[in-house]
Amino acid sequence: MKSRSSNPAPAIFAQRRAGTLLHLSSLPSAHGIGDLGPVAHEFAGWCASAGQSVWQMLPVGPVGAGDSPYASTSSFAGEPLFISLELLVEEGLLSRAALRPQRGEAAVSADGPVNWSAARRFKEPRLRAAYQTQRRRTGRVPAELRAFERQNASWLLGWCRFAMSQRGASPDPTYHIWVQWKFQRQWNLLRARCAALNVLLLGDVPIFVPLDSADVQDNPRLFRLDRSGRPEVVTGVPPDCFSTTGQLWGHPHYRWSEHRRTGFAWWTARIAASLARFDALRIDHFVGFVHAYEISGTARTARRGTWRPTPGAELLTAVERACGRLPLVAEDLGAVTPAVTALRERFGLPGMKLVHNAFYGPSSSDLPCLHPLDCVAYPGTHDNDTTLGWWRSLPADARARYASYVGATSPAAARHTLARSMVQATLQSPARTAIVAMQDHLGLDRSARMNVPGKGTNQWRWRMAPDALRGLDATTMRNSVFATARV
Repeated sequence: MKSRSSNPAPAIFAQRRAGTLLHLSSLPSAHGIGDLGPVAHEFAGWCASAGQSVWQMLPVGPVGAGDSPYASTSSFAGEPLFISLELLVEEGLLSRAALRPQRGEAAVSADGPVNWSAARRFKEPRLRAAYQTQRRRTGRVPAELRAFERQNASWLLGWCRFAMSQRGASPDPTYHIWVQWKFQRQWNLLRARCAALNVLLLGDVPIFVPLDSADVQDNPRLFRLDRSGRPEVVTGVPPDCFSTTGQLWGHPHYRWSEHRRTGFAWWTARIAASLARFDALRIDHFVGFVHAYEISGTARTARRGTWRPTPGAELLTAVERACGRLPLVAEDLGAVTPAVTALRERFGLPGMKLVHNAFYGPSSSDLPCLHPLDCVAYPGTHDNDTTLGWWRSLPADARARYASYVGATSPAAARHTLARSMVQATLQSPARTAIVAMQDHLGLDRSARMNVPGKGTNQWRWRMAPDALRGLDATTMRNSVFATARV
């Protein structure tokens, strides 16, 4: 087994950096949901001016049940709603007038929470109109689109079959290929902008995929399904601080024998495709690479299940052999065992530390001053409450410990500067990378929370207000970053 010293951190995590966690959907773009257009480019510029050299996002695949990025219906495709209509106007594929609601059509705006279904009703017909304009303009399929189709044939044709099977979907496979091509072209523009600004993109790979996905439809042998195509066992975690009945995710488990037989080809392709978009990736539920919680496919809660071993070392070895040194962050939260830590260290992957977790007891390795170098420090993730919401539910003794740690004279005094002191505590961690959710930069309460684990509705909707960045002093933020030697 390799030691940490023999397998140092990937280059992206080898120096101290500060970053911001903000999903694309949370940008205040004009048509009901954040996208890859002008506002995303402006946000990349703000990151650079505020000393934020990492922009972390949630998964960007087509959202599935509950509009969850972690229930994406493809491990390879991009979410069509992230395509910018403004950029299509710049290409001449839409008129400026097409961006306004037509008679009898509900308006969507840059304000308020994301309404996924309303945004889809607004953007889908305009995407189809842009596609038709492109076809009329050229009279044929562009050569660049054909090249994109050839290069991505291993997943794209299966995605088209899946997309066409959805209710109300276009029956034209070329349309679905065109949508993915436009997504990738716009993505490449944003990534080039970020690269020019020295802002790295950190993505996110869910460890499991849902039953209702192109992945399962196209590769059923890779999943533990019965003869009728239903999962024999499903994913989740046992009862924890988020849920007294556990979290029943419901994804099918992998048939690991088949993955071994193929040399983990699907996993290799999946990670390679994500690394083609992002500079580094967070692997969600990293503990699942050591053991996974199996629940009966007919269970209604996650109360009863069994932890079973998984071949994470074999998988990561195969992916590393194909892709080279892996710039991955291991989300090593939850049921972490020595085996989980050993696997992470074997591949030189930084883990995660949450500052919110540090104050519930009198001694915790989550205290920022105790963080190891090879980790990514956060106040909390997309699954946690905002820092202000966290404080309001914090027991009195935990508030006193936090006040003492940040040098406040009392919990009341700590509350007065809570958002700023939490960001500073995270930046002062020895961890080479420190990332703060945008909601905490803005000092927002729990109404801005992105997700409550185990809750299936009204999640993944928070969106930053259009003028929110005006309330932040980018120069002061940049000075705070440089004061902690995060460059």
